[in-house]
Amino acid sequence: MREDGKIDYVEMPGGDLVATKAFYAQAFGWSFTDYGPSYAAYSEGLDGGFDADAASQLTKPLVVLFAHDLEAMEAKVIAAGGVIVKPIFSFPGGRRFHFRDPSGNELAVFTEN
Repeated sequence: MREDGKIDYVEMPGGDLVATKAFYAQAFGWSFTDYGPSYAAYSEGLDGGFDADAASQLTKPLVVLFAHDLEAMEAKVIAAGGVIVKPIFSFPGGRRFHFRDPSGNELAVFTEN
């Protein structure tokens, strides 16, 4: 069962998605589930995905935490001094927001639909 505030997913830049998938498949035996032409998910010990959508502007890995109540978790992040950099938005499979911690790290928190 998913738990509030626990690491649930790691999203990484996809760049050349075809080459990236081929590399991880050949080197480590990973398999992928494609969600459109610019996103491929994996489940290889820790779930994650490669995002090749230029509009996402993802330039480094993004750690994604889980929350049962997204709005309550957003309030906790703000109260603790986090800065919201992407307000809550919907995506296939759920909703999420992005924040920066006091060290400047960007993370996301998501909830399922």
